[in-house]
Amino acid sequence: MPREERHWGAHHMIPESHPLQQLFQQLVGQHYAEEIGIRDPQVIEYVSNLLSEFCDADQLFKVRNASNRPLSDVGEMLMESDPVYGPAPSFDRERQVRKHIGDYTLFFTGMFPESINHLRLRRERLENFVDWMKAGKESYYIVSKFEHFEYAKVAPLFASLSDNFEGCVYGLNMVKNDLQEMQHPIVRRTDELIM
Repeated sequence: MPREERHWGAHHMIPESHPLQQLFQQLVGQHYAEEIGIRDPQVIEYVSNLLSEFCDADQLFKVRNASNRPLSDVGEMLMESDPVYGPAPSFDRERQVRKHIGDYTLFFTGMFPESINHLRLRRERLENFVDWMKAGKESYYIVSKFEHFEYAKVAPLFASLSDNFEGCVYGLNMVKNDLQEMQHPIVRRTDELIM
């Protein structure tokens, strides 16, 4: 798997040996395998790494338009990815933005589904007309169709992410619930007593 796909580029902020990365790997692996039936180690690694990557909020907004303004609106991102009628100068740019749309929508629908409507209510946004689940699933599907040359080895990963998008979202919601439980005072107090 190319380094970009395995560790999302040069912005890998958390080393694989870091306890947070290991926690994400454990939680994603457990929920995906046991509750959803997703046992593909590449999918589990990719989603775990995505959680680590998005610990750096700058990574959430790394897609920028021609004016260098970071895009947080999925509708604007979809427009930015269009190489035929939109501003994307190449199909590689389309793939880059579509990959980010898949990652962004997976992250928010899985970890912060309540924030999606909150974002939409704040101001008029193009994404008010976008189904986030469909946009994420479709974006990963488009990325999977880049199946030649340097992208050949990772195309099946993105096909799997597209095919299992809803399950991946559900699994991330369970990861979110676990992380919230770990922060609950009762759990923290129990951990203090045990240690």
